[in-house]
Amino acid sequence: MPDTAKKLIETADQIAATYDLYGGINRIDGKNLPTLQHVVEVLNDFMQLLFPGYFGKRLPARSNMLFFVQSAIDSIFLSCTDIFSRALQNECKLPECDGKTCTELAENRALELIEAIPKIRSMLKLDIEAGYEGDPAAKSTEEVILCYPFVYAMAVHRIAHELYQMQIPIVPRMMSEWAHRRTGIDIHPGAKIGDYFFIDHGTGVVIGETTEIGDYVKIYQGVTLGALSFPKNPDGTIVKGGKRHPTVKDHVTIYSGATILGGQTVIGEGSVIGANTWITYSVPAWTRVEIQEQQIFRSRSSPKRTAKIAVSFDPQI
Repeated sequence: MPDTAKKLIETADQIAATYDLYGGINRIDGKNLPTLQHVVEVLNDFMQLLFPGYFGKRLPARSNMLFFVQSAIDSIFLSCTDIFSRALQNECKLPECDGKTCTELAENRALELIEAIPKIRSMLKLDIEAGYEGDPAAKSTEEVILCYPFVYAMAVHRIAHELYQMQIPIVPRMMSEWAHRRTGIDIHPGAKIGDYFFIDHGTGVVIGETTEIGDYVKIYQGVTLGALSFPKNPDGTIVKGGKRHPTVKDHVTIYSGATILGGQTVIGEGSVIGANTWITYSVPAWTRVEIQEQQIFRSRSSPKRTAKIAVSFDPQI
């Protein structure tokens, strides 16, 4: 036992030494950042408020609904003020930040977010209708809310997008990445997504920061709306910002595995993007894009599947 204790003390010294040796992955004597635990807790509170009776242990009655709402928003306001204040103080640009200015701004932003809840609920109602109407397997809206992962992903996105527009640092990304872990759907909080949006199945969907999606859009699992390339500064670092991700107009359907890249790429209204397509140029309205002439070839050793790829329209039109 004495040898074990000695080794533990020596190891503790070695670990402590790495904090000076390997800077950048530890925070010592710094300002407190928001914690993932607190962010998840406030999201849980939001889900109970956005979908009362579906999430959490409480089943509110209409007779005490006002009390339920007031209690919920009080908790959300206090939690959000604390989380936002920590995030703002961490990136505060004031020469001598006493925390007061950031706390006041955090309170204002927390209030603005709570005031946006009616709008967020209105948008989520349309998203759920899109899920129910867009999937013949859906038996009820209750099933959609409780079982379809896109509902949680979109609820979190609608909240995180509000914070992104308020320029609250880091918290919107923490929210979206938590939803990513939970659902397999990766939506950057900066993405602009219109009404009546449905992600069927959802696993592996990626929607980048500067993506713009119109109304009545439906996408399937494995779809990527990403960046085509990253311009670099003279020193070799990537240029931040700018329109890097596609624009998808109204009434578009994008099937599983499709990859659409580039900030100048626009998918025209009413178009249908077939499965496993690779698109880096704009698509005219009411166009169908698909892989054609798929054939199966067999060899003596093992069956192999190959595909000849053709686009069903002239991209120069």
